[in-house]
Amino acid sequence: MAEETNCEGGVNNIAYVKNETDEKIKEPFAHYNANKSNSKVRIQAPNAEASTGSTAHPQTNFAVQAIGNLPSSQDDQTMDFDDVLPYIGEFGTYQIILFFLTAPFCFFMAFVLFSQVFITLIDVHTCHVPQLNDSGLNLTQRREISIPLVTQTVLGSPPTFDSCMMYNVDYELVLNEGLQPNETWPTIPCQNGWDYDLDQIRYHSAITENNWVCDKAGHAPLAQAVFFLGSIVGGIVLGYIADRFGRIPALILCNLIGGLAGIITAVSNSFELFAFSRFLMGIAFDNAFTLMYILVLEYVGPSYRTMVANLSIALFYTAGTTLLPWIAWGIGEWRMFSLATSIPMVLSVIAYWVVPESARWLLSQGQTDRAISILRTFARINKKKIDENVYEKLKASTAEAIQASSQEPAVSVLDLLRTPRLRRNTILLTVFWALIALVYDGHARNTANLGLSVFLTFSVASVTELPADLVLVFFLDRWGRRALAFGSLLGAAAFSLATLAVPSDQAALTAVLAIIGRFCVNITFNIGLQYGAELIPTAVRAQGIAYVHIAGYVAAIVSPYIVDLARISPLLPLTILGLLALIGAVAGVMLPETLGAVLPETMEDGENFGKDQSFWDFPCCKKPKKIVPLSQRRRPVSTRGEVYRSNMLVARPSREKKPVTHHQSCRF
Repeated sequence: MAEETNCEGGVNNIAYVKNETDEKIKEPFAHYNANKSNSKVRIQAPNAEASTGSTAHPQTNFAVQAIGNLPSSQDDQTMDFDDVLPYIGEFGTYQIILFFLTAPFCFFMAFVLFSQVFITLIDVHTCHVPQLNDSGLNLTQRREISIPLVTQTVLGSPPTFDSCMMYNVDYELVLNEGLQPNETWPTIPCQNGWDYDLDQIRYHSAITENNWVCDKAGHAPLAQAVFFLGSIVGGIVLGYIADRFGRIPALILCNLIGGLAGIITAVSNSFELFAFSRFLMGIAFDNAFTLMYILVLEYVGPSYRTMVANLSIALFYTAGTTLLPWIAWGIGEWRMFSLATSIPMVLSVIAYWVVPESARWLLSQGQTDRAISILRTFARINKKKIDENVYEKLKASTAEAIQASSQEPAVSVLDLLRTPRLRRNTILLTVFWALIALVYDGHARNTANLGLSVFLTFSVASVTELPADLVLVFFLDRWGRRALAFGSLLGAAAFSLATLAVPSDQAALTAVLAIIGRFCVNITFNIGLQYGAELIPTAVRAQGIAYVHIAGYVAAIVSPYIVDLARISPLLPLTILGLLALIGAVAGVMLPETLGAVLPETMEDGENFGKDQSFWDFPCCKKPKKIVPLSQRRRPVSTRGEVYRSNMLVARPSREKKPVTHHQSCRF
């Protein structure tokens, strides 16, 4: 094969083949754009049109849901992408290799999302009083005679040393006469910098080095808010690049931007440059992993997608977030930490040679020959032999699908707001997801305010990702989406608010309650994106999920400011997060149940979805009852026009239609 630069693959990419046709079909096969998560994503394998899978989540993917709800052909001669997977191997050697290649990208996402927590650490700080340098007093004793105490009236917090004020007195006289401070002593703002406690945070951070405290205390939360603004821009721009030039170029560019952002962060000597670097890092957030995540999932057979989706997040993302604080602890310097967690992202260029381009995207662009070449590579590495008729059927089916899609009317995300019931569900889903994203991010960042080592508390809280996944694996398809989402958010609210009753000297108990609350939020977060993928009609699913997901980013902008309220009272962040979780639980329980239901395809289906349910109907583990799939009751409607930020998966489900099950309801 000649070495030739190609925007869809790479030189010598094992999945690369020269495009054998200069003519590109302009109309897309179909557009299924997968987005971010805040963070993270769990995905359910598509099974006909029923909602019966496990978790769907990071940051980060309902894209497989789109596959599972595309109309399937009734013509036995039709061959779609999922039909080809059993021939090349649904989870063979090549897929296993790709699965492990998601590990570094999982780490990159964890580093991008949470690195600022350890770049902007801050603990107790008070005014520096140079007159006391040679007094022979330790720091606590110097503070007792130079710093006024502040009694926090909010939530009854204990008195603390004022971080921004000092007594304006003659300290030589105070020392000679042994005077004790009283409320009549005059005070002034800090004049000579600050003394920072490093016992808990171990090293000077960007905040302590640049004195972003007191009148500049808003710099750190503002930089984090700018990060989330960047994530919105990144979703749009990189989504366009992925749609126009392919997944591999977008994946590499995204990670290179993240690497550059980390370098700029490390060399920044002003807040403006620091904030700009966080904006760039936000552009890389989620896409740094999601593009690779979805690309790998599309090559895995439907029966293995749930396993691959959950394991990649549960193992690799959890490992990345758990390891991150100890990288910071071991390096002990914020600039080197920024470099250590960002420069490795440059290694993503290797994907140009070892990761195949999205065959589904190639099919959507009419590049059938290149897509088939990739499938041949999979078959060769997996040691499979495929009849040429399989490829010929795929070519013919792709051409038919492109022609059919051009004749179908387009629909808009605004159609979700045109009818009353669908409008109600859309608004509730938006509020539900926005609150989940806000509470999840707030809990993750608030670990620095729990009064213990931030490295230990962040690591332990991150480990809860794994058991949260296991809970969903065992209970999501038994208890349903509504019950589990409501219960987990209610648990998050209860444990967060329970910290109000903990004495101020019981930091360990507060941390335990907060971590349990984080565990509950993890469960809900993993449900959220799957719930949206199941509720929004197929006709606008990708657009609808994009809209809901962006609402989550907008909400997350508020998160650093909630966490920053710990400066007023350490109890405020968890109290607010608990109340927000409670509101989210109410919004979630108002949504219709999707477990075992035939998912909506058209806008009419979406308007009628859940009308046969009462508020007190919850799925339970009773004998399943067979129902007739929607596709067997009438002619299914295509889903042309679903344009998401980056259309990751483009395919139709298998021709074979299996009866789906519906769990009978029980009333509590």
